Order: sequence, then C-alpha cells, then structure tokens
Amino acid sequence: MRRNLQLRTTVSAAVVGAVVFGFAGVAAAQDAPATVDDIIVTAQKREQSLQDVPIVVTTLSQELLDGAGVRDIKDLQILTPGLTVTSTQSEASTTVRIRGAGTVGDNPGLESSVGVVIDGVYRSRNSVGFGDLGELSRIEVLKGPQGTLFGKNTSAGVINIITERPSFDPSISAELTGGNFGAIGGSVSVTGGLTDQIAGRLFVAHRERDGFYDVNTGDGPNSKTEDNTQNYWTARGQLLILPSDDVSVRLIADYTKRDEFCCSAVQTRVGPSQAFIAALTAPNGPGQTPPAAGFGTVPFSRLAYSNRETPQEIEDMGLSAEATIDFPSINATLTSQTSWRDWSFQQGMDLDYTGADILYRANDGSNGYGVDNLTQEFRLAGTTDKFDWLVGLFATKEGVYRDDSYVYGADYNAFASFLLTATLPASVGGPSPSRLGCFTNPNGFLVGTAGAAAGQPLCVIGAVPPSAAAPTFSAGKAYQDHYSQSSESVALFTNNTWKVSEAFDINLGLRYTYDSKRLLGVQDNLGSNGAACGGALANQNPANRTVSPIPGTANVATPAAALGLLCLPWSNPLYDNRRIQEKFSDTDLSGTIKASYRFNPSIMVYGSYARGYKGAGYNMDRVQTGVTPDASLFFAAETVDSYEAGVKTTLFNRTMLLNLTYFDQKFENFQLNTFLGTAFVVESIPELTSRGVDADMVWFTPVEGLSFQGGVTYTDAKYGVFGAGDLSSPGRFPQLSLLPGARASFAPEWSVTGALAFDRELGGGLRGGFNLSAKYSTEYNTGSDLLPYKNQDAFTVVNGRVSIGSEDERWTLEVWGQNLLEEEYTQVGFAAPLQGTAFANVATPQADGTFYNIATDTATYNAYLGAPRTYGVTLKVRY
Repeated sequence: MRRNLQLRTTVSAAVVGAVVFGFAGVAAAQDAPATVDDIIVTAQKREQSLQDVPIVVTTLSQELLDGAGVRDIKDLQILTPGLTVTSTQSEASTTVRIRGAGTVGDNPGLESSVGVVIDGVYRSRNSVGFGDLGELSRIEVLKGPQGTLFGKNTSAGVINIITERPSFDPSISAELTGGNFGAIGGSVSVTGGLTDQIAGRLFVAHRERDGFYDVNTGDGPNSKTEDNTQNYWTARGQLLILPSDDVSVRLIADYTKRDEFCCSAVQTRVGPSQAFIAALTAPNGPGQTPPAAGFGTVPFSRLAYSNRETPQEIEDMGLSAEATIDFPSINATLTSQTSWRDWSFQQGMDLDYTGADILYRANDGSNGYGVDNLTQEFRLAGTTDKFDWLVGLFATKEGVYRDDSYVYGADYNAFASFLLTATLPASVGGPSPSRLGCFTNPNGFLVGTAGAAAGQPLCVIGAVPPSAAAPTFSAGKAYQDHYSQSSESVALFTNNTWKVSEAFDINLGLRYTYDSKRLLGVQDNLGSNGAACGGALANQNPANRTVSPIPGTANVATPAAALGLLCLPWSNPLYDNRRIQEKFSDTDLSGTIKASYRFNPSIMVYGSYARGYKGAGYNMDRVQTGVTPDASLFFAAETVDSYEAGVKTTLFNRTMLLNLTYFDQKFENFQLNTFLGTAFVVESIPELTSRGVDADMVWFTPVEGLSFQGGVTYTDAKYGVFGAGDLSSPGRFPQLSLLPGARASFAPEWSVTGALAFDRELGGGLRGGFNLSAKYSTEYNTGSDLLPYKNQDAFTVVNGRVSIGSEDERWTLEVWGQNLLEEEYTQVGFAAPLQGTAFANVATPQADGTFYNIATDTATYNAYLGAPRTYGVTLKVRY
C-alpha cells in the first residue's frame, strides 16, 4: 500500500541515520547491525545505496547534524570537506562554494553555482536557502555539476536537504535552549494522523541572541552598542495525503521572519586615512581602530565602529506540492513538484564602517532586494531488468528586484576634502576639511601661487578661497536606483542507467535549457548630487576656463586623480535619470556520462564526464569605466567541464566505507563578482581550473555506539593566465591583475573534517552520548581580488556536545559548544570604501606583471569575522 511505502520511507531515513552514526534515537534501530549498506541517498532522484552511486556524495544524518549543531547551511561546512559558506554585509549575502567554485552572493543579479534544494524545491540564490532548516531527515552534498537532475545552474554542486515528513504515528516534541551572548530559543513539533489517509506535521521555532560584536558608535546617531544579533521565528506546516495505494501528495507551507542587526565589520589593517577619520569623530573617539606601527595588520578584535545602525529584515514564505503516482503496469512513477516562493530583504547599514558620518544606507525601504518565483517539475522514472530510466521537464518563472540608495552623512564633504588635500605640506596649510570647492569650480581649478611651495599643484590654503560657484556635497540622500529583472527558463532532461551486466553500469544524462531574461532599471541622482563631479568635468574643457580675477592665481584643469574621487558611481551626474533596458535569450545542451564497474560486493570503480551550465545575467549595480557608465550590465554564461575517477570500497565486514575520487574541473567565463571599493562588478574570468582529490570515510567501530565519519579534500584551484584584452572591460584588469595563474579565493589546499559520535544505554533507565566535530582548513585568501591583506591563515573549528537522558528519549539534556577552541578567523576581507587605495599606480605594471605593490598600498582593510565560541544547554522532551 502507498501508506505503508510512505511510512517505510520515512522511518527508513531516521533508522538509517541512527544506525549509521551510532545514535540509537529510533528504538527500531537498536538491534539492527550497523553496516554501510544502510546508507541510502537520493542523489539520482531515486533511493540507492551510497556505495552504488557513481558520484561524490557526502551524506549527513539527522543525528550527526544535531550533534554538530547544524541549523543552517553555514553550520553545515564543519561536516563537509571542500565546502565553505560565508556571509558579508548581511545574512542575505550568503555564498556557498565547493572545491573553490561558487558565486559571491552580494549581487542578486547572479544565480548560484552551488544550488540549494529543499524537499525537491530549487532555491535560485544561496541567501534564499539560508535560514533555520527545521527538522532534518538528512542532507546530501553533491560535488560537481548536477544539472541533469537538480534544478538549474548547479555547475559546482548541490546541497540537497531532506526534512522530516509527516508521520501517522502521533508524537509531540519540544526543545528549549539557552546559551552565552544571551541566547535563548525553542521549538515545538507536532505530527500525527488526521484521518486514515492524511497525516500532518507542524514545526514552530523562535530564537534570539545578543550580538557577536561590540560597537563604538562614534558620532552617532546609532544607539546600538552590539551587532550581529539574532532574532527570528519560523513555522513549517505539512500535510501528507494518501488517497490511494498508488498516489501520494505532500503539501508544505513555510514562513520565516528575521528582524536583526547585521553586519558590521572590524578593521584588520588601518591605513593613513585614519587620521582624517579621527579628526572628524573627535571628541567621540578615534572613529576606527588606530593604525599599527608602519600601517601593518592590527590585533584581532571584535570591536566594530559604526555611527549608523545595521537593521536587516528578511521575510521568506513559500508553498510546495509534491504529487507521486505509481504505474505498476510499467514499473514507473510520475512525480510532479510545484512551488511558489516569495523572499524579500531590507536593510540599513554604515557604508564606511567607521564612527564618522560619511556614507550610509537608510532603513527606509529604499535598500534591499527580493526574489519571487514559480517552479514546475515533472519526472517520469521507471526501471526494468536492464534499465533505470528518467525523463523530465523543469520550468521556472522568476522576478528579481533590487532597490539601492546612498546617503551622504554630515562628514562626507569634509572627508572628501581631506582626501583631496591629503598631500598638501604643512607649510601651505596641510590637509583641510573645507577645500573641496577648489576642485569643483566649473570655470577652472584655482591654483594659488602666493606663498605656495615651488611646483605645488594644489589649491593652497589661505591663497585662494573656494569659488562661490563651486558645488560641494550636501548631506542627504544622494541617489535612488531600482532594478527589475524577469526571467523564464525551461529545460528538458533525462538520466538513464544501462545495466550492461551485473557488474558494469553506464549512466547517461542530458539537459536542454532555454533561458530568457529582461532587465529594466532606473538610475537616478537626487537633489544636487552630481553637481560637484559635473563642475570638475566641465573644468577639463579649456574653453570653459577664463583668466582668474584673483591676483597670483591661475585657472587650470582639476587634476585627473581628483576626478576619480569626485566622480565615483554614487556621485556621477552621468547616471542621473538613466534608463536601462536589456534582454537576451540563450540555449544550452549539457549532460553527463558515467561508467561504473563492481569487482565484487566491496569494491566499485567509476569514471565520469559532466558538462555544467550557469546562465548569463545582469549586474544590478552602478558600474563605470573611468567616469563613463558601462553601456551594458550583461555578463556571459558560465560553463564547466568536469572529469572524475573514483573508487568506493566497503571494508571490515561492511562496517567501514572508504571512498576516493580524483576530480578535474575547468570553468570557462567564470562569473567573478568582486567589490572594487566603490561597486560590485561582475567580470567573466576566461578560465578557472579546480583539480584534486576527495576522500570520505564512515566507520562503525567495534565499540558499541561509537562511530566516526570524516573526509579530506585536496584542491588545486587556479585561474588561467589572462590579460586585459580577455576581459569584457579591459580597464578592470589592474584591479584583477593578481588573479592570472594564482590560487582562487576560498580554495584551501587542504580541507579535513571529522566527527566522532557515541550513544548508548547507560543502565538505570538512562542513555548518554557525545559528539565531537572538527574541521581544519589550510590558508586561503578571502577576497575575490586576492589582495594579500585579505589572507586567512590555517585554522581549526571544533564543536562538541554531551547528552544524557531517559532510555526511551522522553527527555534529553545536552551541553554543547561551538568553536570550542575560540579560533579567531575571517569570513571575508574587503577594502574599506574611500579609505586609501591598494593600487596606487594603474598605469604602469610592476615587474611581476601585476599592478599591486604592497609598499604603496594605503588601503584600510575590514573583515566580517567567523563566529566566536558559543556554548549552552538544550533540554528536549518527546511524547
């Protein structure tokens, strides 16, 4: 019967997890032998033994996930070698990378190279898949291109999340957690049969936590003295409907609301511009971390400087329906997966990350983005003696919008004046907060000669007053942009396995994809914003300049270096009331072929080739070359050719698995999203190769209740050699010149994970256990441009949990800790806006061919940090 099948499937997942990882959380598992054969995955859209699937899959059971404290995809990385998950200026800017390949999540115009799939529903942005995952059955991390079976654009891999299904057996469970940083939270879950044919499950959770950063508010008006807080609630309801023996329907509705403060950053290296920050914030403190001697790196600290608040609001809701119909006459099943999702995000933030009031985003509804989509997938899958076959159709209609605005703070004009006069010697007045008008006079840049140092090319203090006609920057909102993208995608796919013999299988998968996108945008300066740049640009025309009426002065063009500061994307009049309309359509044929041979029940070898595809798109930001806005925001599609060769072994009376795979991946037109200090730009890097070895191990030790799971990934991920002519905008090459031939960011050479789990009866009606999980990563760079001040040294994160409870699990008490060693590490490093430059000379390359010289790097660098040590107690009850 369909109901019995559903119950077996549901119980199987829980029992398998309990047996495999030594946690006897399900009573039925206690007497079952622990063997590798019990590890079941759905990596090929059908239930199979992990050791029969010819791809790299890291499968994580509910018990292992609980033991490691996994609540979201960021937590997941401690259990998965070769996986990194980071967040930057908000939790909506989440990025997943596998084997060094992924898509930076700060720009909603880019879809993800690593797909997140939750209960069969594809999430097109990693941020849309970020959040409390609720009650988990298991998670499967699939490495390499997976487009023939999972959603779209999964050119680097998939995180396949399977949550607990409704059960006809009634039960209620609850959990209450408290911890340091004022953490408190809890959840309640209820499941059971509503009728003979309908079962339901409801999960509700709420969690709060104080911030991980202390905040110096500087000039204010920020009143929050901590940042990176947590405050959300989530609900997930399900119905399982079994109208007949051959039909099942699973309906899911979920809603999440987050209202938090995130994300400030801390200084990791402070440059000479700190003197100007301190002058503007006096007497309210230094405005940012004081520089180290020689402007080197500063000591690790969780003290952030932010004079503006960092509120973030995320609302996420969705509906999905999965219907399956069995056709016994042809031994096949038709599956329909329908989903609707609406995700939106708003924020306010301090854009300069200092206590000075320079630049910020207001939390007034004018900063954020949203994604809404409809998806429909049909799959017809069957099996014969010789073939496992599957054909399907996937279609999605998606809308993405982005609102963006900058606000000039009270200190913006003074700070810009400081920067423009930074090289003035003390003998002629030194740097000044009030000389910006000298550079923006449309009739000529006034250069004083009376009392000036010989050859001094700057407006001299006391010799020439700024012209009354010269515009400056006024405090207030500078611009308001809106982008709207609509896209449609349809794909036909098939995945089939030919059982050539009992030992030899060949798998063939193909996918034909049609993509269409249209972008509409409005870029609009507000008020008099752009006048300062406009005056300086007019100054470049000799016909505009007249002989100065002021004795001892001359009218000359504003220096080109000053134009760069005066005409930044947010202050450039060429964006005023600019309309954008672009559209494209594209098709692609991708696929895979795999061959596997089983020498005996314990050894299988396989080889594969896969071609992956990630569609083209549009960069939703102000991007310019020099002072000219880029004519098009389009970036090309990304493709990857991936080769793998591996062996899967089952050892020691099937109590251990040891799998080893060599991979060789070559990405073309790799979509690199990088922050160049003023805007996020997308550049298609001609080539990125990622080669290495994945190893996975699970061992059910002879000690009752004790097991181990671990993995090692060796990755050699490097960019190909390229030059300015290979980029869509050659003018960007100087700031990307460290990339050719270099190791990619977020690609540690070695990534090692291990999880030791123990659980068993203790006698006296009690049971107890522990879990110890750890991940070691060698050094890697955390910036897309590979600047050396963004480097992260090797580090190790360790999580632990100890539990004791009743033998029947009516109650369980857990004491846990995350990052037990209090490892201090950086998620992402970046150059602070306006505060120095890493590339002092973009006209002349260095001897090594790059445009970077650490000796002339004046930039201040900030970082978003990894979580500190957290610990607490959790009480669980179940009836």
